[in-house]
Amino acid sequence: QVQLVESGGGLVQAGGSLRLSCAASGIIASINSMAWHRQAPGKQRELVATITTTDRTSYADSVKGRFTISRDNARNTVYLQMSSLKPEDTAVYYCNANLVRDRFPAYARDYWGQGTQVTVSS
Repeated sequence: QVQLVESGGGLVQAGGSLRLSCAASGIIASINSMAWHRQAPGKQRELVATITTTDRTSYADSVKGRFTISRDNARNTVYLQMSSLKPEDTAVYYCNANLVRDRFPAYARDYWGQGTQVTVSS
């Protein structure tokens, strides 16, 4: 069983910064890509940022220039550095990893974390 554990969520004032972390554990052969999604109350879950094995990144327009996604391959960890936070960034943030388990059935699939709450006050 692969598990993604998120940390770093909490309360922050508008204009402040916060860093989210997500560590993947278990018997993993390789991680193809990792991403952060978020879901605000009454809204659909949206993709925020992605990062590939070659460290190619992409961002939603709403966070571009303010958020930075990165990964530490040795730790199987992905980070989301958030700055200039706005109240509209308030949401539950979910970590996602597309990876291959080092056990049967060994094919790429998506795994999800439980989510961490980020609340930005005005």
